[in-house]
Amino acid sequence: MPEPDQPGGPDLPVVTPERVLAVLALLVPIVAMLWVGSYDKTGPEAGGVPFFYWYQLLWVPVSAVFTVAAYLLVNRDEKARRAARARKAGGAR
Repeated sequence: MPEPDQPGGPDLPVVTPERVLAVLALLVPIVAMLWVGSYDKTGPEAGGVPFFYWYQLLWVPVSAVFTVAAYLLVNRDEKARRAARARKAGGAR
C-alpha cells in the first residue's frame, strides 16, 4: 500500500487498467520493430520500395498513434487520481 506522501497517495492503487494499457500501447511498436523476422523480406513492394523499408516507415505514424493513446490513458488516470485525492481531502475535513 502506498504511503500518504507517495504520488499514488493512500488507498489509490499504483497499477490501474489505464496504466497497464498505456504500457502495452508503448510496447507494441517496440516489439514490432524488434521482431525482425516479421519484416525481413523484400516482397511485396509498394511503389517500387521493398517491404523491408516501407514496413518500417509505416510504423513511424503508427507508433505516434500508440504513443498518443498511451499519453491520453496516463492523463486520464492522473485526472482520476487527482479527483480521488480531492474527494478524500474534502471528506477528511
